[in-house]
Amino acid sequence: MNLVRFGIRSLTGLFAVSLASFAIITMMPADPVSIAIRVWNLPATDETVAALRVQWGLDQPLLPRYFRWLANFVTGDWGRSFRTGESVIAEFVERLPVSLSLGMAGLALAIVLAIPLGFFAAAYPRGLADRFSRALSVFVQAVPGFWLGLVLHWVLGVQLRWIRPFANDWTAIVLPVLLVALHSVAVLARVYRRDLTETAAQPHFRTALAKGLSERQALWRHGHRGAIYALLAAVRSEAGWVIGSTATMEILFGLPGISQFLVQSIAARDQMVLQAYVMVIAVWMLIVNGGAYLAMRLLDPRLA
Repeated sequence: MNLVRFGIRSLTGLFAVSLASFAIITMMPADPVSIAIRVWNLPATDETVAALRVQWGLDQPLLPRYFRWLANFVTGDWGRSFRTGESVIAEFVERLPVSLSLGMAGLALAIVLAIPLGFFAAAYPRGLADRFSRALSVFVQAVPGFWLGLVLHWVLGVQLRWIRPFANDWTAIVLPVLLVALHSVAVLARVYRRDLTETAAQPHFRTALAKGLSERQALWRHGHRGAIYALLAAVRSEAGWVIGSTATMEILFGLPGISQFLVQSIAARDQMVLQAYVMVIAVWMLIVNGGAYLAMRLLDPRLA
């Protein structure tokens, strides 16, 4: 039953996001017809302007335009870019693998690294792992990702030549993935550590120690499951940060993802691209939330 409610809430949220974003983007202080005429070098005649407005539905009120756009969007017709004249869905399909691989790899790497870091930070309070995770958490909050990316690009790519950031192979994405994961590693490790520390203060943990388990064994057996639950809950909020980090890395390293395409489209007030980007991001958040929710259900059957 919870799954049904989750699905209904998700669809309702997508509908609300699509309507709000469509209204805001439509009210932007720019005329897409004027922009298209200028970019495509079309004659600025009354007939041309009227034809484009009818073709794009700009001659209709807001709600009929929205429902027409929504019906087309659901059936795979995302319109044409005012800037390039190409199909928006074709542009996104071409660029989406870069963004998805960067964001998903960064988030997955963060989870993999956060578990051992958080575990040893909890097992050895005020030890090296605990101090490192705390320092890393402060560092990523204080240092902008784009600045750190520029510094690492210069050190690792120019001075040491360990990587080739702008090469047309897999090495071009190594540093961006690490930078996307960096912030989430710090946050998730501290969340994981905090939950393990709370477990260590419970009576059943002291009972496990009295039965002969070492502190690390007791933490893993009796605290890991609950700590993973807390970590997955944090992943749902970190997914939003990953979007911003992915966009920054795409622009910084010249990766041809959808965020770079979006930045190029903002100046042209390319409404179709902006609306499609909002919906893609909303679906990304829905997928991450859904995946985390299903994993949390496996850990805690009471959610079923």
